[in-house]
Amino acid sequence: MTILRNVRLFPRTADAEAVDVEIEDGRFASFTAAEATPSSAASVGPSPAAGGPTHDVTDGFDVIDGAGRALLPSLGDVHAHLDSNRMGQTFRPHTADGTLHGFIMNDRENWRGGERSVRDQANYAIAEIIASGGTRIRSHTQIDADCSLERFVGVRDALADHADVLDSQIVAFPQAGIVTERGVRDLLDAALSEGADLVGGLDPLLYDRDPVAHLDVVFGLAEKHGKGVDIHLHERGSAGVFTVEEIAHRTKTLGLQGQVTISHAFALSSNPDSEVERIVELLAEAGISLTTVAPQNGVLPQAGLRRHRIALGLGEDGQRDYWSPYGDGDLLRRTWQLAFTNGFRRDEDIEACLDIASRGGAQVMAGARPEGTALVDDVVFGLGIGAPADFMLLDADTVTSAIMDCPADRDVYKTGRLVATGGRLVDGER
Repeated sequence: MTILRNVRLFPRTADAEAVDVEIEDGRFASFTAAEATPSSAASVGPSPAAGGPTHDVTDGFDVIDGAGRALLPSLGDVHAHLDSNRMGQTFRPHTADGTLHGFIMNDRENWRGGERSVRDQANYAIAEIIASGGTRIRSHTQIDADCSLERFVGVRDALADHADVLDSQIVAFPQAGIVTERGVRDLLDAALSEGADLVGGLDPLLYDRDPVAHLDVVFGLAEKHGKGVDIHLHERGSAGVFTVEEIAHRTKTLGLQGQVTISHAFALSSNPDSEVERIVELLAEAGISLTTVAPQNGVLPQAGLRRHRIALGLGEDGQRDYWSPYGDGDLLRRTWQLAFTNGFRRDEDIEACLDIASRGGAQVMAGARPEGTALVDDVVFGLGIGAPADFMLLDADTVTSAIMDCPADRDVYKTGRLVATGGRLVDGER
C-alpha cells in the first residue's frame, strides 16, 4: 500500500483542507484528514529539491510527502497525430497553402525529411505528453497510397514501448481520403488486422465527394473487425449536418453505440441553435462521443453536451508539424486553451474544461457515457474511491489557478506509481 500525505484533492478554494490518500493495488482506497508525516520515517527517495517527491517507509508502507500540493486527475490526449509531430526537431517554417488538401499534400511531400524515424519521434512526443500529466493517448496514424502502413507501424510500436505507463488506442486514419486514393480500403483493412483499435474517416462529403462510398468502407471495416470508428468531421453548416445524420444512422443500424467518435464536429459550431440542439439529441440517441482540440473557430456547446450525457474529450491534434507551428505536448496548457477559446471566466466553467481533459477523454476511449457524477466522486473515471490512481501533483492554489498558471513542475502517477517528474520520465521509463 502507498500512503500519500498532505495533498489538496481537486481544490476549488485556496483554503481547501489537505487529506491523506491511501492507494492499494493501483487504486484510490481512502481519503482522510491529513496527518503529520512521522519524523522517524526513513527516507528512501529523492527530496523535492533533488527533482522528485519525498518517499519514506513507515510500518512497511511507502509514504509520499505531498507537501500541500494540489492533486488533480491525470489528463489524456484523445485526438493526437503522433506520426506527424516535429517537437524537438529543427524549426521548419510553415509552407502549406491554407486549404485542407494543401495541408495534406504538404505533409505528404515533407514527412520523410524529419530528423528522427516515425517511431523515435512518436516516442519523443509520448514522453512530453506523459510528463505534462497525460496517462492516455488516442492517436490517428496516416494511411495512404504514399506511406502505406509505415507511419502506422511506427506509432503502434512507440505506444507499445510505453504500454506499462500509458493507456492508448490507435486509429487507422485515411488522411488523403478513401475514394480518391487507390488501395486505401485494403490498407485500412490490413492495419485493423495488425493492431489498430479504430478505423478513421475524413469529411466524406466535402473531401471524398462520395459520402455513401466513404462511410460504407469505414463502417464495413468496423463491422468486419469488431472495431470502433473515429471520423474527422471538419464539415460545417448543412454539409456537416448531413454527414452527422449519416454517421448516426449507421451507428444505430449496426449497434455500434459507444464505439463511434466524431472528432472536431464543426457542424455544432456553425448551425442555428435549434439545429444544433437537434443534432446533439441525435448524437445522444446514437451513443456517439466527441473530441475537440479547442480551436478558436469550432467551439462546441459544452453545456448541451453535458445535459445530454455525451462524452467529450480533449486532444492536441498536431504538434509543431507540417500543418501548424502550434502544439507542444502540454495537455494542461491545452486545457487552458479550451477555457480561453470558450471565453470562460467562472471557476466552475474552467474546472469543467479539466473534467473534459481528464475523465472526458477516459470516457471517450472506454465508450462510456457520463453519468452526471461529480469528478471527485466518480469511482470509474474520476477521483472517487476505487478509481485508478492516475493523477498529478503540482503547486497551485486551486484547480483554476493550476490551469491558468500551468506550473511546469509536475509529478505524474499512473496507478499510484510515479512515472514522470520535473518534466521528464523517471528512470526506467522510455
